[in-house]
Amino acid sequence: MSVGKVFHPGISSNHSDDFPYSWSIPPYHPSSEKYENTKTCRGQDGQLHANLLCPVDLADVPEGTLPDKQSTGQAIHLLEKMKMSTRPFFLAVGYHKPHIPFRYPKEFQKLYPLENITLAPDPHVPTGLPAVAYNPWMDIRSREDVQDLNISMPYGPIPADFQRKIRQSYFASVSYLDTEVGRLLSALEDLQLTSSTIIVFTSDHGWSLGEHGEWAKYSNFDVTTRVPLMVYVPGRTALLPKAGEKYFPYVDPFETIWESMEPGRRTEELVELVSLFPTLSGLVGLQVPPRCPVPSFHVELCREGQNLLKHFQVYDSEEDSDLHGNPREAIAYSQYPRPADSPQWNSDKPNLKDIKIMGYSIRTIDYRYTVWVGFNPEEFVANFSDVHAGELYFVDSDPLQDHNVYNDSQGGELPPSWMRP
Repeated sequence: MSVGKVFHPGISSNHSDDFPYSWSIPPYHPSSEKYENTKTCRGQDGQLHANLLCPVDLADVPEGTLPDKQSTGQAIHLLEKMKMSTRPFFLAVGYHKPHIPFRYPKEFQKLYPLENITLAPDPHVPTGLPAVAYNPWMDIRSREDVQDLNISMPYGPIPADFQRKIRQSYFASVSYLDTEVGRLLSALEDLQLTSSTIIVFTSDHGWSLGEHGEWAKYSNFDVTTRVPLMVYVPGRTALLPKAGEKYFPYVDPFETIWESMEPGRRTEELVELVSLFPTLSGLVGLQVPPRCPVPSFHVELCREGQNLLKHFQVYDSEEDSDLHGNPREAIAYSQYPRPADSPQWNSDKPNLKDIKIMGYSIRTIDYRYTVWVGFNPEEFVANFSDVHAGELYFVDSDPLQDHNVYNDSQGGELPPSWMRP
């Protein structure tokens, strides 16, 4: 079952949210979704605009609600139906926020007073950043309130006071999302489903909030490729709840006194989202498909990624080292396309036919290495002999990835051990 923005709309999901292949019933989309990018943001002039910053009064928006609120309601409705069924279920709930525009209930701004909002710790474009790696944040520039700032293209900085407003609205949008997740988990608990339901909370990408002089998601930096990944497996990550015990009590963010909650376990090991499929398959007792060969077009079912089962065990802290491999062996991969060596109007979202360069990036526990190489969009082939630029950042000495030492290391080819088998 699919609720909300699970698949990206359009050709990437075959204009159908991949129904009926991925879902047993037609995916649900909230009716107010169609207003997300319309003129529903009341400006200082009293008129409605299509702004980036869009705190709203629910009484003043079409249908008197927002998409994520509707999605939570529908998800709870489906859980209530599954409570009455003996069949296992898979429910994916996709929330819009904190995706732009930052359209959220205005009361969440109170949690983040503007006078307390700081700029990014590294708000300037690094001097050693290759031009091809820069993201000119065109989707931000297209919003009416940003257009009014008359910012130069491609590097012109956003005024500091507006940067703080963007960061404030991003934080407020995250807290709004958090309350919707809280409502959903609280309902799951009220329905007494927490002892038999695996829960995964994650995202499809990060978001730059002024770091490196960039905004949005169109790069290979950690700030855009790193995502939250939290997993609850009853009886593994936590003991089964006792009678009357609540693991997911709803916490009102506007209450001044919060009860402290016991934190979960963390791991510093690098993992990838492609590992969710084999991991969830294994956890629910399904046969984990074999790893995909290269090429894999002829294979009906295969998988990428590792089975992360070792992370989901109830164990004592002194046994941790026995369950984890060498973290320096782990590698996470990402890539992003570009139409040209310099930032231009379609650098962020080039059409397939316009892709000329692909930035392939690997992240280890010690460093991030990115190489921008020629790419053939018709054959989907990269030419690693045609290197346009490179980036190399060491995590310990440069955690924010501001000092590119690729040229200092004289570039070089990727060692074979770094290439995905």
